[in-house]
Amino acid sequence: MSNKFANALKKDSSVAEPVAIKASGSPHQRPARKGAKHVGGYFSPEVSRQLRQIALEEDSSVQKLLGEAIDMIFHSRQKPTIAQK
Repeated sequence: MSNKFANALKKDSSVAEPVAIKASGSPHQRPARKGAKHVGGYFSPEVSRQLRQIALEEDSSVQKLLGEAIDMIFHSRQKPTIAQK
């Protein structure tokens, strides 16, 4: 019986080796995000809910609201407003 198990563990030369396929880029990369960097923070659920509510009321997105807020910070500190593109 042990020969049966030992033979099963031996490499079978008739079976072809798997060929590695090189992935082209990250599967999570989105074209619209190319050249962009994530900026974020952790806030209470109430902050998230209120941002989403404002975005809904203004037919906007949280992304656009955050860009607007970041530009307001830049403006208040005499920096170029560059977050909204």
